[in-house]
Amino acid sequence: MKIDKTLLFSVIILMIISLFMIYSASYVWAEYKFNNPFKYVINQGIFSLIGIIILFIISKIDYKLYYKHANKLLIVCIVLLILVLIPGLGIVRNGSRSWFGIGSFSIQPSEFSKIGLIIFTSKYLAKSNKFLQNYKKGIFPILFILLLIFGLIMLEPDFGTGMIIVLTIIACLFVAGVPMNFFIILFFLGIAGITLLIAIAPYRMDRITSFLNPWSDPLGTGFQIIQSLYAIGPNGLFGVGYLNSRQKAFYLPEPQTDFIFSIIAEEFGIVGTLVILTLFAIILIRGIKISLRQENLFAKYLAFGLIFQLIVQVIMNLSVVIGLIPVTGVTLPFMSYGGSSLLTSLFGIGILLNISRQSPN
Repeated sequence: MKIDKTLLFSVIILMIISLFMIYSASYVWAEYKFNNPFKYVINQGIFSLIGIIILFIISKIDYKLYYKHANKLLIVCIVLLILVLIPGLGIVRNGSRSWFGIGSFSIQPSEFSKIGLIIFTSKYLAKSNKFLQNYKKGIFPILFILLLIFGLIMLEPDFGTGMIIVLTIIACLFVAGVPMNFFIILFFLGIAGITLLIAIAPYRMDRITSFLNPWSDPLGTGFQIIQSLYAIGPNGLFGVGYLNSRQKAFYLPEPQTDFIFSIIAEEFGIVGTLVILTLFAIILIRGIKISLRQENLFAKYLAFGLIFQLIVQVIMNLSVVIGLIPVTGVTLPFMSYGGSSLLTSLFGIGILLNISRQSPN
């Protein structure tokens, strides 16, 4: 079959919108911090160009190659997650040691680990399909790998990325036919685990408190969500117009990253947000269709894992922006400023396009 043009064009449209919105959201901050209002949009433009090149290269590479090298990819991801924790190698931002610095750019290995673990899990499920009813032989080995990756990411710490990975792998296990009893047990274990994570890191409790009542600390832990709601709430059908956002002017901290959707809502209102949500819905539908068409189990699980991970990230980001869940630090795919997130997302779309290219009619 030919490449899925609907999926490809939806992604490209989001990226084009992103460049305009990153400039609008960031030029005040960029002028203040770097004396260059185009600082962030230039960097994102470079990453976008690199990402598009990567996307088209990956779309030409037979996805079966990842099956062959899945174990090696996972090992590389684990090594990078360990190295980033070493002072002097990993750099700290906003309290997390999650990045490698390369000149004025930085990369986040936890982002690439999402793809590596999905590839490994897809291979594992395809090979172990007949053992998935057996906890010891079929489920525990992949859970051990998942907990290892999650544990390394939590040492940074990066709870948002860790949760995206956990939810994605659990969803892959569900579609692979793991017994429902397992998920009931896992639910209660997850509640206990999250409670423990909150207990050992008090700042997470602060985030939950500010989530429940942001106005209890409006200049502290509740500041971001309050400013986000001020951006989204009062702007009607068409918003205040491009470049006219008020919240980006030193109210909403670094709005070009996690809260880019707030600026879109402020400047373009309900119409603008519906355009973005429609494009993401198209990407989800095309990804699910690609997965359902596959007869090869590895391709089926891989396509599902890639699109589910992407949409979980979208849902988590939007939920934070509108105050449905506590702040997690999760970016909006294809839209938020950040090279690692963009390149990882485009890498995943490239794999999806290759799978669609080889889909049965």
